[in-house]
Amino acid sequence: MTSDLLSGRRALVTGGAGRIGRAVAATLLREGASVALADLAPGAAAAAARALDPGGGRTCALSGDVAEEAAVEAIIAGAEAALGLPDLLVTAHGIFPNLPLVDMTQTEWDRVFAVNLRGPMFLARGLARRWIVAGTRGGIVNITSGAARSARAGSSHYASSKAAFNMMTEVLAIELGPHGIRVNAVAPGLILDAVVRATDAGLHPYINDSLRATPLRRTGAPEDIAEAVAFLASDRSPWTTGAVLEITGGSHCGRPHVPLTRDLK
Repeated sequence: MTSDLLSGRRALVTGGAGRIGRAVAATLLREGASVALADLAPGAAAAAARALDPGGGRTCALSGDVAEEAAVEAIIAGAEAALGLPDLLVTAHGIFPNLPLVDMTQTEWDRVFAVNLRGPMFLARGLARRWIVAGTRGGIVNITSGAARSARAGSSHYASSKAAFNMMTEVLAIELGPHGIRVNAVAPGLILDAVVRATDAGLHPYINDSLRATPLRRTGAPEDIAEAVAFLASDRSPWTTGAVLEITGGSHCGRPHVPLTRDLK
């Protein structure tokens, strides 16, 4: 079933073959947009596009390393050639290795920032330049992370890149707002392919700990993030820019698993 929430819009979704990116692409298609799916793996991008749009005509598949400026320019040009100049950008790509700082190499640190922050910068800059010239009132929705404000061991590069991404979202909202371009972000909590709940048996200890810290007591689904993206991308949020929307089941609120007691000793 489709609707016209995003009818006539043209979206570029990076990480389009991934867990969140594919769900975002499916939701934007459902809401009437055409979608260019970009992914590092060309075969995965093509397979996702075929699955989401079996009849063709409303999707295209692109590939390239978003950490490289030339590759980003090629992705944007490919999307424009196939579907027309995108007026929506969703940055759903990212890498999230987990490694203690004392064991980390410069290359490992730099790669996370190159993909998670430099890539979105190239994408936003490339499209914003085109939008300003064309007078397009475009929209950007960045997929950041709850890790941007919730530290954990092994995430010094990942969490730092996402914290910087949140700030870049706000800066771009300031710079591009006068051109009618809105820039927002969605910060997911723990998203798995299938939702698991605190009552499920046999879960990994990491999942158990995460669920104890989540007031709604379940992990997120990719569709939870996709619905938030569609809202922020649409004209139902015309005065929203510079927002970082936490879609976490409440895990960003604090420490709900701490027991209650009147007597702390």
